[in-house]
Amino acid sequence: MNRPLPPLHLLLALAVVTIWGSNFVIIKLALTKLPPLLFAALRFTFALLPAMWFLPRPKVPWTQLAAYGLLIGAGQFGLLYIALTGHITPGLASLVIQTQVFFTIALAMWFSGERPRGVQGLALLLAGGGIGLIALNTGGETRVTGLALVLCAALSWAAGNIVATRAKGVNTLAYVVWASAWAIGPLLALSLAVEGWPAIRASLAVAGPEVWAAVLWQSWGNTLIGYTAWAWLLARHPAATISPLALLVPVVGMSSSAWWLGEPLPAWKLAAAGLVIAGLGLNLLAARRRA
Repeated sequence: MNRPLPPLHLLLALAVVTIWGSNFVIIKLALTKLPPLLFAALRFTFALLPAMWFLPRPKVPWTQLAAYGLLIGAGQFGLLYIALTGHITPGLASLVIQTQVFFTIALAMWFSGERPRGVQGLALLLAGGGIGLIALNTGGETRVTGLALVLCAALSWAAGNIVATRAKGVNTLAYVVWASAWAIGPLLALSLAVEGWPAIRASLAVAGPEVWAAVLWQSWGNTLIGYTAWAWLLARHPAATISPLALLVPVVGMSSSAWWLGEPLPAWKLAAAGLVIAGLGLNLLAARRRA
């Protein structure tokens, strides 16, 4: 039987969830000053520096680090940042990106030849119903383009998860930090090609302290503090106790977007969130029972 978390450990877990959930609002605010691909490149630059000087490179092939960096950097965050430039609201983005769980399961099954179990099928059906409800209500602040971009970002995240599973017994934080090196070059090249040097120069010239604080929030808050604290908790408590708290990330994301940005929460959006979170929770419960 899993023991309840001590109060201080629970507060730490909730702090990490709050950092990860509110992250989408921070991204949206920073994108009013920075082009998305440049913003992503800066995020991974400061995730790499100066942490790489304190964390030894994990003993995995460079090709694996490169694959993970490209999938998470250019794939997940590059697409997510583009989507948040007016194609989808931060609250919905925080919800839709969680479909990476089902993409990860699907990719793992595809590689292993395993068939989905009944409970997994039901969980996927629930989450798919939530995504379908969002698709039926696109228009205005949330467009089909934005939904498609975030789903592709979730797929890239899932592919990165599959790559990361090949790294056995390594420091997760060091793995993420050193893989960031392989995200910076492609993101900068794409930024120059798509956004152009004049836009890059102009945005950097007007970037104030709040913009750089947002970049550091992405790099240090989400990566260094978030990953370190989560790994610390997982090292001291069963995954079945810690992992369910991650279901609060879209709840925090939607709540913070409604509070800070005034994102409306009509009945259909709450119903979609309920379906997706129910699907995630059912899948987590099934995994916990199997374990």
